[in-house]
Amino acid sequence: MIFEGQTLTVTLDDNGIGHFVFDAPGSVNKFDQQTIQDCRDAVIAINAHPDIKGVLFKSAKSAFIVGADITEFLGSFQADEASLVEWVKASSDMFDSVEDIKVPTITAINGFALGGGFELCLATDMRIADETAQVGLPENNLGLIPGFGGTIRLPRVIGPDNALEWITTARPKKPQEALKTRAVDAVTKSEFLEQAALAMLQRAIDGTIDWQARRQKKIDPIQFNETELENAVTVAKTMVMAKAGKHYPAPVAAVDAVYEAASLSRDDAMRIENKYFAKLAKTDAATAMIGTFLNDQYVKGIAKKAAKGVTKPLNKAAVLGAGIMGGGIAYQSASKGTPIVMKDINQGALDQGLAEATKILNKKLEKGRTTGKKMAATLNNIIPTLDNGALADTNFIIEAVVENPNVKAAVLEETESLVAEDTIITSNTSTISINRLAESLKRPENFCGMHFFNPVPRMPLVEIIRGEKTSDETIAATVAYASKMGKTPIVVNDCPGFFVNRVLFPYFAGFSLLLNDGADFQAVDKVMEREFGWPMGPAFLLDVVGIDTADHCTDVMSEGFPTRMPKLGNDPVTALYKNEHYGQKNGKGFYTHTLDKRGRPKKAVEKSTLALIKEQAPGDKAFDKGEIIDRMMIPMINETIRCLEEGIVASPAEADMALLYGVGFPPFRGGIFRYVDIIGLANFVAEADKYADLGEIYQVTEKTRAMAKAGQSFYQTYGA
Repeated sequence: MIFEGQTLTVTLDDNGIGHFVFDAPGSVNKFDQQTIQDCRDAVIAINAHPDIKGVLFKSAKSAFIVGADITEFLGSFQADEASLVEWVKASSDMFDSVEDIKVPTITAINGFALGGGFELCLATDMRIADETAQVGLPENNLGLIPGFGGTIRLPRVIGPDNALEWITTARPKKPQEALKTRAVDAVTKSEFLEQAALAMLQRAIDGTIDWQARRQKKIDPIQFNETELENAVTVAKTMVMAKAGKHYPAPVAAVDAVYEAASLSRDDAMRIENKYFAKLAKTDAATAMIGTFLNDQYVKGIAKKAAKGVTKPLNKAAVLGAGIMGGGIAYQSASKGTPIVMKDINQGALDQGLAEATKILNKKLEKGRTTGKKMAATLNNIIPTLDNGALADTNFIIEAVVENPNVKAAVLEETESLVAEDTIITSNTSTISINRLAESLKRPENFCGMHFFNPVPRMPLVEIIRGEKTSDETIAATVAYASKMGKTPIVVNDCPGFFVNRVLFPYFAGFSLLLNDGADFQAVDKVMEREFGWPMGPAFLLDVVGIDTADHCTDVMSEGFPTRMPKLGNDPVTALYKNEHYGQKNGKGFYTHTLDKRGRPKKAVEKSTLALIKEQAPGDKAFDKGEIIDRMMIPMINETIRCLEEGIVASPAEADMALLYGVGFPPFRGGIFRYVDIIGLANFVAEADKYADLGEIYQVTEKTRAMAKAGQSFYQTYGA
């Protein structure tokens, strides 16, 4: 034994090869402070050993190293920027020491080698991957850049242009793609990984592979024509700004770090990376995006726990109601391996549902994201039928018929009589009370809501709505099934609009009030998109949702919360609806929707549409950006807080993830609660008070006011 630590060991075999084995307590290897310290000590022991000829880095687990332990590092991020530079330098020095080991080194990569895990791979002289490997630097997804030498070594290994694409897109790469760019030297089958790695290492020991030259290339400045480097940087920055925009500083910082470090040797270049990493770690964007990562892990943990509690496997499902929504649900279930009956009373609807599933698969096939074999298997998992008898052997039902309470209640009642007593029945509804629908059932404990968002294949969120009589077993099974479908399930309690729609419609109400006060809807859209960061402004979003759907939902919310969300007598949305401007579904809404020459959607404003809007809302007053954001966001924030206080949603983490995945809340802001915590609750209350006279949706709750006065935050008060 050369070294034995808490997270790794180094042993010497009969051929003089040191086996550097990561095997941390727990299910995965990750870079925490203990692992970094163990690595430091192990390298010292290796360099002191007289008989060692080479070092093989490998993992005893199914993945190499999944990345840094971000939860542990968050504490360090609270330090000032200068202290943070010293902290990250101390860690990155360890990776330099790996690169400087006195003998040749190789990494055998299995499973995930991401972030710090891949940076360790880059520090070794050679890299070989098996077919399960995925490598990459995902730090930009956390609002950061690689901090352990990734911006230095990767450009020197695969070239600055390739490296900038890897770093700024933050997407993991599969083995063959990594091999193509020479990020790894070879790819082999899993059973041959160690054997192949040892053979390559032996060639380096024998002098067949010039490992010193490989190492020196990573230590020296980049051998790159200055003009070519500037061109690569210019292209990268242009692409980054076009895709990420001004709200995401990390991709631009990555480009700057690579460029500034290109002409420097490793040690000087590392100081550049250290500087940029520390600067980014102190940004609000990093705080929000790291928070989102942790929230995502928390929500997935809930789903995994639920899955473990399911006693009866869900081996065959059914969706009632075909068409576009039913076809999307059927595709999602079938593509993840659960056969699903697609039941309708109309052959045309069944044809439409199958066509929808086929269209989704054809698009994936065209893009190389599936194969003909997988496509056929998915379609074979969808069983279209007009026959009620096909439901008899299903054990999970998703009702997705027309959004009418009487129709849904009748379908649910009939379905319950056709299936086994322990079959779970759910309703895909966006507005109708689950408690109301449960009244038609003899076994309401087996019933809950399952609200998919459209388009089903693209929208990750599924709201699981608990009724008063819904059992814990039903919720657990529904969460497990949604998770198996590849969705992110969030459990909420029943109320008008459930959670997402309940908090979205005060946002739309704020929009209508703005228009009635003279704001131009195009100007509002621009501010909410470009300044706040929404993927689409409120007018465009209403067109996508459907003006008719929005008007109906407004009625539902008004009935549920008559004092806080009364329907406006002069609501511009209602005016559009009454004039058959339904949005994208008929090409006319706030905008006119057509297709360009390439068949891509485009929007414009026609005089007739603009005239109709102006009859209701004059659009003759300019509002500054801050006021537009305040008047749009304060109602949504207040309603989200009310949902937490009332127990409609269980935690700030689940609320934030629901808004991120359900309506595209800007990721760099992290969700409503993360956003308010960052700006400060006291600051939010003070800003909201400026608009309190506009109505109840602008008025903060007493508990919120008390929390602000006490200097509290939501994540500290409520936990995850």
